[in-house]
Amino acid sequence: MMKNKKIYVLLTDTGTLFTRMIKLYTKKPFNHASIAFDKNLMGVYSFGRTSRRNPFFGGFVKENISEELFTNAKCAIYCCTVNDYQINKMNAYIQKIESQKENYRYNLLGLFAILLNKQFNRENAFFCSEFVASVLMESDNFNFRKPLSLITPHDLQEEPSFQLVYQGKLADYTKSKSDSIA
Repeated sequence: MMKNKKIYVLLTDTGTLFTRMIKLYTKKPFNHASIAFDKNLMGVYSFGRTSRRNPFFGGFVKENISEELFTNAKCAIYCCTVNDYQINKMNAYIQKIESQKENYRYNLLGLFAILLNKQFNRENAFFCSEFVASVLMESDNFNFRKPLSLITPHDLQEEPSFQLVYQGKLADYTKSKSDSIA
């Protein structure tokens, strides 16, 4: 018997120089996307910086939301319901990428292509929202109206399958979840 479970899309604004530059163009409140499979956000996956100090070195990351980068982050958390089969497909996809992460890189050129509204696919390269959208596509539960290489965090926010769970400071959300566990 298949059980329904929730998946979470975490949209953040960390306030770094790189994200402020992106925000100047997008005029949107959130410019980074991640995916998680639990409401406490213990396993959060994305494509982003692999070096704390340099936003241009990036690739597959398992994010730790209690890390300094997220300390003052603003966020919006969305969830949707999927079944066991769909969640297993998404997890297998992420595990495959994680096991070969040295073969993957951040799709910085793809960000520039978005500015021009030009589709730009690179093998084994993603930017954050492109990665999250590709994970969601693995579930066979999502069909985006535009190519994955043009999906932005705002597009994920607008996805009708998702419901807003929380919006505010990420630290306040994680504190409320740890308080409810204690």
